[in-house]
Amino acid sequence: MTTPEITEITDGLRFPEGPVALDDGSVIVVELAAGAITRVAPDGTKSTVAEPGGSPNGAAIGPDGALYVCNSGGWAFTEIMGFLIPDSTLPADHAGGRIERVDLATGEVTVLYTECDGHRLIGPNDLVFDSTGGMWFTDHARREGRVQHLGSVYYARPDGSSIREVAFPVESPNGIGLSPDGTVLYAAETHTGRVLAWDVVGPGELAQGPGGAASRVLCGLPGHQLFDSLGIDADGNVVVATLVTGALTVIAPDGEVLDQVATGDPMTTNVCWGGPDLRTAYVTCSATGRLVSLPWPRPGLRLAFG
Repeated sequence: MTTPEITEITDGLRFPEGPVALDDGSVIVVELAAGAITRVAPDGTKSTVAEPGGSPNGAAIGPDGALYVCNSGGWAFTEIMGFLIPDSTLPADHAGGRIERVDLATGEVTVLYTECDGHRLIGPNDLVFDSTGGMWFTDHARREGRVQHLGSVYYARPDGSSIREVAFPVESPNGIGLSPDGTVLYAAETHTGRVLAWDVVGPGELAQGPGGAASRVLCGLPGHQLFDSLGIDADGNVVVATLVTGALTVIAPDGEVLDQVATGDPMTTNVCWGGPDLRTAYVTCSATGRLVSLPWPRPGLRLAFG
């Protein structure tokens, strides 16, 4: 376990997630418990970008420069010993999952998708754009009373023209990312503590097996370690926010665990990279409501857009 020098950029966020580093040095985060999207300046000053309601989760810049958001429709939260912890059961006021486009200049929110082939989106969680401008995203699903809904991976166009389910079922899929050459899609399963990998054979197309999209297990962790969102560094390593442990787990493309980087927050939920050399990791520490940064030994992968 590596213990880096951590710099707190700001605190007081209501379960931050989905960090997006911008060229001006600011970082956009979502706040699940506030239903808001917030810009954090380098000095820690916060300003509201938009208030879509529900629980905005993963976010990414699209080919048109807008922010695209997986909105999971609302969570219930409990404060335990100063930590803000989400309840995985759908709350009574759940507004429905959706994919949203946010104009960063005006804050206008446009809902693009709420269903696919008649199946409602329950808990869209995270997304990544490929080089053609299409978005892969996960639906984490959720528990509804005593019923556990099954998760999926989808592929959609950012203009609202098409959406397809490409992998089902997936157990609580969360973070999602593409290898540097775009030929491998990765998704983290929260409750199993596994990262799955699929071979990408075309835009929105995965290699198929007898049961549908043919996944393989890249890595699983022992004990009670749960996976949240993820990022990819320039060497192709999968960097997964690891709940309970409070760390970033670094997994090589061959599945070897290279390191765990301690963050000190049991609800470490996501990571992105910024700075002129992409060697600054920005991490959302959600239970304590903080955005922090730390030096990274390798540059992060430059994303398709943004």
